[in-house]
Amino acid sequence: MSGRRVLVAGDLMLDEFIWGKVSRISPEAPVPVVAVDRETFYPGGAANVARNLHQFTNRTSVLGLAGEDAAGTRLRELLAAGGIGTDGVVNRAGPTTVKTRIIARTQQVVRVDRELAEPAGPAQRKALLSALDAALPQTDGVILEDYGKGFFDEEMSSEIIRRARAAGCVVAVDPNPGNPLAWRGATVVKPNRHEAFAAAGLPWSEPVAHPLEDKQLLQVGETLLAKWDADQLLITLSELGMMLFTKDGGRHHTPTRAREVFDVSGAGDTAIALYTLALCAGATPVEASEIANHASGVVVGKLGTATLTPAELLASFENHAR
Repeated sequence: MSGRRVLVAGDLMLDEFIWGKVSRISPEAPVPVVAVDRETFYPGGAANVARNLHQFTNRTSVLGLAGEDAAGTRLRELLAAGGIGTDGVVNRAGPTTVKTRIIARTQQVVRVDRELAEPAGPAQRKALLSALDAALPQTDGVILEDYGKGFFDEEMSSEIIRRARAAGCVVAVDPNPGNPLAWRGATVVKPNRHEAFAAAGLPWSEPVAHPLEDKQLLQVGETLLAKWDADQLLITLSELGMMLFTKDGGRHHTPTRAREVFDVSGAGDTAIALYTLALCAGATPVEASEIANHASGVVVGKLGTATLTPAELLASFENHAR
């Protein structure tokens, strides 16, 4: 994986964590009072996918919009300090999206979102596609990370997929249910179970213990492979792991590898990052799904939008092999 080059396109955000302790309830309202100890900041949204990738390859970059405000400045600085390429970060007129999570000891108390969901203007769109074209000759994989904050519309998504596939890249999509785009022609699309049922237009059904026997899930998988014209479909199933569908009719279930869940923030980012990077490094889809599942199992055992290291990933495989 270390020599692979991956570009992450999508909604860039700044993740802010306010850490503290709760010892009393407010006299003003029935809510906890958090005594703040510290604050931490991380690249979020599509930038968190790049952050996950950078633990395994130092040839990672992002494509997206950020405001010319304090949050945008901090985001650019964090990306640059983390060795993530920012040539594809284009200025936007509005504010940078910020997600603030308040944590009391190990429990998330509340999340505050500050955002302006709007698409790129004509000049920004031209700059983004120019940056994409400049990066593609040195890129092995492109991840489209849709958080529904306005970056992707039908034109932007189809252009990125078309240009990246023409350049011979692995193309992975992490869709958003609130932004139902065509997403046609990608190598792999990775929804979670709720997103998959919604995208397939099929009525929700509760999961069954053995996903390979879940008839409704299997129907959803076949429907989405055809709808999105993807080579592979990877559906994340929370505590049941992941289900992989391939265009040749293959179905593979990998059970969850999480030992203990503290925080699911960013788990989907880790899954799409490691799945894509594994494919770029020559893994089969089944191997890539196992790698992505182990990686997600590690990060949900950490607080915050966490990443994992190659050593932690290897340790997860070793622990489950015993």
